[in-house]
Amino acid sequence: MARVLIVDDEEGIRSFVAESLELDGHEVEQAASGEQALTRLREARFELVITDLRMPGMSGLELLATVEPEQPELEFIMLTAHGNVESAVKAMKLGAFDYIQKPVSSPAELRLVAARALERRSLRDHRERTEERTDAPVLSYGDPVMTPVVRALEKVAPTNATVLLTGESGTGKEVTARALHGMSARREGPFVAVNCATLSQTLLESELFGHERGAFTGATTRKRGRIELAHGGSFFLDEIGEMDIALQAKLLRVLQERTFERVGGTRSIEVDVRWIAATNRDLRELMDEGRFREDLYHRLAVFPIRLPPLRERPGDIVPLAESLLVRVGRELAKPGLVLSEAAAQALIGGAWPGNIRELANALERAAILADGKVITPAHLWLDPNAAPAVTATPEAERAGAGDGSAAGAGEIETLETLERRAIASALAAVDGNRRRAAESLGIGVRTLYDKIKRYQIE
Repeated sequence: MARVLIVDDEEGIRSFVAESLELDGHEVEQAASGEQALTRLREARFELVITDLRMPGMSGLELLATVEPEQPELEFIMLTAHGNVESAVKAMKLGAFDYIQKPVSSPAELRLVAARALERRSLRDHRERTEERTDAPVLSYGDPVMTPVVRALEKVAPTNATVLLTGESGTGKEVTARALHGMSARREGPFVAVNCATLSQTLLESELFGHERGAFTGATTRKRGRIELAHGGSFFLDEIGEMDIALQAKLLRVLQERTFERVGGTRSIEVDVRWIAATNRDLRELMDEGRFREDLYHRLAVFPIRLPPLRERPGDIVPLAESLLVRVGRELAKPGLVLSEAAAQALIGGAWPGNIRELANALERAAILADGKVITPAHLWLDPNAAPAVTATPEAERAGAGDGSAAGAGEIETLETLERRAIASALAAVDGNRRRAAESLGIGVRTLYDKIKRYQIE
């Protein structure tokens, strides 16, 4: 059921609407004015607002115009007298779902329109989650070292316990966090991630908590923070060990009290999220150095899980590489890529200090270097001191002779040449459709346009 805010200056109408919706199990609050409603909407979350169109002070139309840019997902239903239908239609153009003429004919009519509004919101949320959602990540392909890790995740996923993921860089901590979210009861809610190492501390604070208009130079509008956007879902703090000690204190308060204020704001905002943190640092060592709060550590390490490096799980390397090759082939418009037996053995024997991230980079490089579909040890270029081997088929040589886009046999192609060939191949595979080509290459359309112009690709 949903949280609904009823806004009307007449107490009798508010009570009638509230009682009608409470019969459907909705949690209903009331506001006697537009100003009071605006304050409440900025303090708490609602799925639906049912407001009178004309009220002393802030009208329902003004309330909608103020709130819609801040909370575009919020549904509005307008209550209007018979003579104000034109204004109600104007409200719908601003984003309101529908309007109901007063006097309301029956509680059933109210419940029906409210149900339809909430259904629209639900369908929109589901569509957005479906568009963002990728296939559920595979955490292990059978290596015994990963068995206790997977079992631990399965145990903790149904709970709301805070999870701390530790392990070397590139071991798949964010993938694991997403899998944990996908196995939890919050799977239909948002998954929001922030990397604490990629933002300055000032910007990180604004990203986490949001800010009010005028909070600092350049803050021309109110902005909801990522913690607020994760309400009802999971919030992933990557590289938590890089967070400034002062900001750690503010984060600790959110974990303890489940409330926070936006930067430059005074209103407390309630939040319900499942916390997942990750680090490749030794947090206990940072605590000894005075760079990480001990109380925050104990809040985060309720359920710690260590992700083993790739070198400790050799049984996963080849099947993981085959899975990554499918993605690489799709992005480079080179489907059907396979590993030779020798290449598979070379991968198993690799040290992989960069773990899964390094493996993915090696496979992408190999896919670019290979003219056919078979990846060999030479294409993998596992020795950083050796030049990559580039072979050319007779067809490739003939193509290169025509436009200079491919190197001759035994020559080493530049990265620019390889990139030009990849773009040309992607465009040819989709009959010149630039949007589809950009999607297959994993780059933005604007970036593709710039590269087409740079390389003068027809």
